[in-house]
Amino acid sequence: MKIAIIASGFLPVVDGVTVSGFHRLQKLSDWGHQVKLFCPDYSALASVYPNWQDYIGPILPNVEVIPLPSSAFMGLDFERNVNWQARHHLQTALEDFQPDIVHVDEPERLSVGLWQIPGIKYAQRANIPCVGFFRTNFIEYAEDYFNWPPRALSALKYCFTLLLRRVYNAYDTTLVTSPITHQKITDLGITNTRYASLVGFDADHFSPELKCPGYFAQTYGLPQVDRQVKLVFVGRLTPDKGWGFTFKALQDFFNRVKPDRVALLVAGDGPMHSEIEDALQPLTNQVHMLGRVAPHQVPALLANSDIHVTTSEKEARGLTVLEAFASGIPVLAPRAGGVVENIVDGWNGFLYTPQSVADFADKLQQLVTDSNLRRHMGERAQSSLDQYSWDNTVHTLVTLWQELIRKRQPVPQATLPLKPLVNSTADAQS
Repeated sequence: MKIAIIASGFLPVVDGVTVSGFHRLQKLSDWGHQVKLFCPDYSALASVYPNWQDYIGPILPNVEVIPLPSSAFMGLDFERNVNWQARHHLQTALEDFQPDIVHVDEPERLSVGLWQIPGIKYAQRANIPCVGFFRTNFIEYAEDYFNWPPRALSALKYCFTLLLRRVYNAYDTTLVTSPITHQKITDLGITNTRYASLVGFDADHFSPELKCPGYFAQTYGLPQVDRQVKLVFVGRLTPDKGWGFTFKALQDFFNRVKPDRVALLVAGDGPMHSEIEDALQPLTNQVHMLGRVAPHQVPALLANSDIHVTTSEKEARGLTVLEAFASGIPVLAPRAGGVVENIVDGWNGFLYTPQSVADFADKLQQLVTDSNLRRHMGERAQSSLDQYSWDNTVHTLVTLWQELIRKRQPVPQATLPLKPLVNSTADAQS
């Protein structure tokens, strides 16, 4: 199968969307599909991402990544979005490739830059299906990025709702990977939604076995951290991740415990780096800003931490929650967004009442002071992850694509298998 993927972002930017996108490409390559992925051009951010060239061109067998003309995204110095100049490049490349299907990640974001709905024009002319994938609820982020009066924010959200309806209803199908988000966007007026389990993670790379004595002394030069209870925050340091609440909640928490008993590890980077460091330092001198952590280093970081904390109330799924579970550590998160689908309160982690400083501090205190509770929760967390393997999730996606292709252009069953062309890397090499 020939697949064109138009993505709002890709590596070297590291977040849930880009990392999952890379793993999806790996599986499609293993199974023998031909893929061209179109994404923003990060060459202008070479000072931020010096390895950007590693992720363009033929990065995998049968997979080529094509950067498109891009501009700064929402004023962020580490993000790009395709712009209107990418139209011709995209259209020409699609005509040359002649894919069987076009798949678009976060088309609303791409539409703002392109000034048109991505992929639709070519797909209609070629009479092939075009699929949109809803990944991020940008409407919920408005108050985090726009310090506007309430009426202005309401007007902005209304306009964006109209944009969402126009964009996503233009596609054959809008894929969504969270039942909670599925209901939200259906309520917004998107009428072609389809829920499926499409988010996975590389479970084989995450394991409690990666825990080793003296890890923080050897890796970060922080020997004292190895003796403390380690709270780890993993993600981009942006306003939508709930940092305003985190500052208040941690202040309450540190009024209850000895500050030197706990180490705060912040793994990630972004525009709030200095603000977070300045806000946390008065609470405890055990704050360690680790900066960007390469994807291959995250498994060991999680396995050698004790509790993964997230205060974001707007996650569509929460990939780091699954990674923490596979690493054998519990998670503390708000009872909001897609993370609630994986956390069973009191079983493999705790869910606190959103915006409740007291509830957050109560549950974090339990986890910090009770090592047996942490251990039992961590053990139970590993028992419900099989459904999130990349084999399962990408196979589901391939099956959906092929179903849409058959509906648009029926072909003999023998020429369009329901299963991936090759079932494993080993088979592909045989």
